[in-house]
Amino acid sequence: GFETSSTTQSFCLYELAKNPDIQERLREEINRAIKENGGEVTYDVVMNIKYLDNVIDETLRKYPPVESLTRVPSVDYRIPGTKHVIPKRTLVQIPAYAIQRDPDHYPDPERFNPDRFLPEEVKKRHPFTFIPFGEGPRICIGLRFGLMQTKVGLITLLRKFRFSPSARTPERVEYDPKMITIAPKAGNYLKVEKL
Repeated sequence: GFETSSTTQSFCLYELAKNPDIQERLREEINRAIKENGGEVTYDVVMNIKYLDNVIDETLRKYPPVESLTRVPSVDYRIPGTKHVIPKRTLVQIPAYAIQRDPDHYPDPERFNPDRFLPEEVKKRHPFTFIPFGEGPRICIGLRFGLMQTKVGLITLLRKFRFSPSARTPERVEYDPKMITIAPKAGNYLKVEKL
């Protein structure tokens, strides 16, 4: 749905406001890609701005749409290499938020670092340490559409505006416990400057 895409954009702008060097690098890459395409924003341009992908992935790592994923095995499942069996119809919680902030997988996990998603860095990690949309046959059906919404939204905003912290921007985001998705408790207040 639109809520996860807008929340991802909000968290991304929060991190870009706090990291102006990353924001500027992303803006330069967006503008360069569009200029090289004759000034037009097309599907191919949107899909091929690699640093934009890295920035969004790092946002999703720190702020996955949901805190955990739920699965229920349809048959008894023996965990490979162990004697442990998960009985069928047992509710299994996969803590995406905790996995993606585990310092064993992501050193200095509180730091916003899009370079964690450079191809050579991704190869160093188990693929299931990044699961903001789930994985396998139950992966989020709206994954591609949601990412496209997020990319187009960020491209549109970053071409026209610069974002920086305001007096009301918190140092750390506090989450709203009443929400199903991970969302800021008090909203996201940023200073917006027209370019």
